[in-house]
Amino acid sequence: MHFLNTIVNRPQLEDPAKNHFKVHRHFYRYSKGEFLGPAITISKTKAKITLKGTHEYEDLIQEITCRTATEDSFEVKGVLITGKDISETLSNLGLEWKLKKSTGQTKNYKSEFVDTLTKDTLIETIETLRDTSYLLLSFNNGPSCKVTTKKRIPQPSKKKAEDDELSKRIQFCSGIINNTNSNMSLILDLVLPDFKSKIPDNWKKLSLTNNYRITEVEIPKNIKNSMLMRIMAIRKGKMLRSLELDNGNLVENQYNIVV
Repeated sequence: MHFLNTIVNRPQLEDPAKNHFKVHRHFYRYSKGEFLGPAITISKTKAKITLKGTHEYEDLIQEITCRTATEDSFEVKGVLITGKDISETLSNLGLEWKLKKSTGQTKNYKSEFVDTLTKDTLIETIETLRDTSYLLLSFNNGPSCKVTTKKRIPQPSKKKAEDDELSKRIQFCSGIINNTNSNMSLILDLVLPDFKSKIPDNWKKLSLTNNYRITEVEIPKNIKNSMLMRIMAIRKGKMLRSLELDNGNLVENQYNIVV
């Protein structure tokens, strides 16, 4: 499950750094203040649906495109970035991607790969690696089954919500799939579960932003390492999900979050 859907279902996580690290890891770079979070746009023609997203939506775009594909084989290429050695996880998935440890101050592991995977293996890979890693992959199985993801993670935006350059941010990852009722239903379930009843039938483009207002950072008392202290600190505040319809109407949902 995408981490934002986890928050929508359960905004206040109990001991998130320990029990929900797959969600918590998306927030430990934030201090107090207001921050631009992930965003995604969905547009449709009679034949196709196009999804464009910022960083932290790439896994969901990849998953949707893969799940809706009629092909069973994918030639994929890209980069895997993770904060720890997950060689055993990769091996269990049947992947021979070799991780290289970084030499900089921020320790991470990276793998550049080119591979051919079955549909089931690719879906399992996306679902498994989203808990610990960023999978920046691309594939092209034709005009109605294509994903393109940039190979470098962007720096967090320092802009305020009113200055958001959404059209630039959503160029990080894109996916194209066939426009069918079942594919559209899957998108609404996985991207907009809390807005489904508010979306009209005749829309052409939707834009969803997820912004954060962090009001409290709870520092663990039993940790002395400053970097680990920042990572394990719990963030409290609000998540503001704003859905803009192509008629200009704006629908908003707010969640009091503990992450």
